[in-house]
Amino acid sequence: QVQLVESGGGLVQAGGSLRLSCAASGRTTSSYAMGWFRQAPGKEREIVAAISRSGGNTYYANSVKGRFTISKDYAKNTVYLQMNSLKPEDTAVYYCAAATPWVVVTTVSDYDYWGQGTQVTVSS
Repeated sequence: QVQLVESGGGLVQAGGSLRLSCAASGRTTSSYAMGWFRQAPGKEREIVAAISRSGGNTYYANSVKGRFTISKDYAKNTVYLQMNSLKPEDTAVYYCAAATPWVVVTTVSDYDYWGQGTQVTVSS
């Protein structure tokens, strides 16, 4: 079992950057495929980015491709989401999640463990 704690959210102007962190405890991030999801008010939770257990494969939603980068730091047992060129439509609660498959997984139901979420607000 793994516990996930997100941090790094906040208020930023459009065009700015934020880096979200997801600290894992209980088991290492190398034991899981990891993903970042987001949920805006009135909308369903959606995949933003995902990374395989090995870190060798990644996935990005079309809406964030070229702007966001997911990465794993095995020494710190932490997964990051670097977000650049932020837009108002990126405003949402961002969640970190862990899944047992070896490969990149992109659907909510594939993930077994979730963090509590961190708010990201992008002003225009």
